[in-house]
Amino acid sequence: MMLRKIPPLGNMKKNRRWALIAAYFFLALFVIFFLFPPFYMIVTSFKTNEEMSSLKGIPFIINQEPTLSHYKNLLTETLFPTYFKNTVMVTLCTVALSMTISILAAYSLARMRFWGSSLLATGVFLTYLVPETLLFIPLFKVVGALGLLNSKWALVLVFPTLAVPFCTWIMIGYFASIPKELDEAAVMDGANWYQMLFRVFIPVAMPGIIAATIFAFTVSWAGFLYPLAFIYSNEELVLTVGTVTTLIRGDVMHWGGLMAGAILAAAPPVIIYAFLMDYYISGLTAGAVKN
Repeated sequence: MMLRKIPPLGNMKKNRRWALIAAYFFLALFVIFFLFPPFYMIVTSFKTNEEMSSLKGIPFIINQEPTLSHYKNLLTETLFPTYFKNTVMVTLCTVALSMTISILAAYSLARMRFWGSSLLATGVFLTYLVPETLLFIPLFKVVGALGLLNSKWALVLVFPTLAVPFCTWIMIGYFASIPKELDEAAVMDGANWYQMLFRVFIPVAMPGIIAATIFAFTVSWAGFLYPLAFIYSNEELVLTVGTVTTLIRGDVMHWGGLMAGAILAAAPPVIIYAFLMDYYISGLTAGAVKN
């Protein structure tokens, strides 16, 4: 029997050191590549219009005195507060509706086994793969027939078509990963299906519910195509479309205001992800392990 030659300890430490150097080098490149756009947005939002138009100095820093005029004009001289209010209303309603449908659908497909449940669960996820660029035309006809065109409530109707399939798929995987002994113990205690859902499965599956909620929040908060297609009144617009249509007039772009609006619009999702990232990752990984 031949014994494998063990490399010297010094070579192993050297190889590990070079591997760490390479890993940190590429990690630094990754951080610079992805953090440069928000950094440039922040810098541009504090520049004066004169500095941006002069094109003098280093474009990646503030060469003159910083200003808050873009933020002030955005909040006082535009309908940005109205857009923000509309976005909050649409997002809250969309998240509530999407999560109600997703939790009930996932619970029935994952735990209340019936004929065709596996096929139906696969079909629910496949609907998520249909791009919204193909759906907005038939949905336009549906929204128009319901008399909801040019209303922010039309978005509450159409955004769940994007959020519900993925949220249901995540919740199916999470509910399926819960031990079946919990079902048996609940049944022995006299609980029915609804009591098991609200008293057992929802508390246990809270990380998955948080992950699905964050996804539904992101879909409704950052949606652009549906608001652009279904809403054309300034008073009913949401942030993604309203900021662009307000600060881009023809071929004139108010870059300072656009960057300030983008930062303010991106702040709520960034804050939510910062505080709930661990729940989001654990919910996605648990939902992807078992279906």
